[in-house]
Amino acid sequence: MKNTNAQTPAPDADPGFKLPGEDAPAKPAEPVDGINTIEVAPVAEAPVADTSSRDLAVGAVVFVILLVVYFFVRNAYVHHLVVRRVPPSNAGSAGSLMFVGLCFMSAAAVLAMINAGKFLTFAITAPLVAVGLIALVAALFVGRR
Repeated sequence: MKNTNAQTPAPDADPGFKLPGEDAPAKPAEPVDGINTIEVAPVAEAPVADTSSRDLAVGAVVFVILLVVYFFVRNAYVHHLVVRRVPPSNAGSAGSLMFVGLCFMSAAAVLAMINAGKFLTFAITAPLVAVGLIALVAALFVGRR
């Protein structure tokens, strides 16, 4: 037997998904002093996540490994310059400048990989990259005969 007391809603009675404030009809913005104004909702920036100690430890290990590699690259560069008949003092200076430049550039890269939201800012990255590039360019000029 069918229950006839239960009321079923009409198909058009269900509004479905409805945004808040749709009850009132939208009215056009009124110009203020002849100028149309636009309201912009503030955009919440993504919060900067804190860097875990594990990420810092991994970054430190990667940076130390790069320093060891750069030390051997420095020695090879100094040897290469001495073979090209650059005075040993100039070759040593050029090798040291190259080592410093590579260290600063890799410090910027490692910090950006650890936490880009926190460390990839102009105040942190720009000085590291600037000193690194200046040292690398100076290494090329000092290493000339």
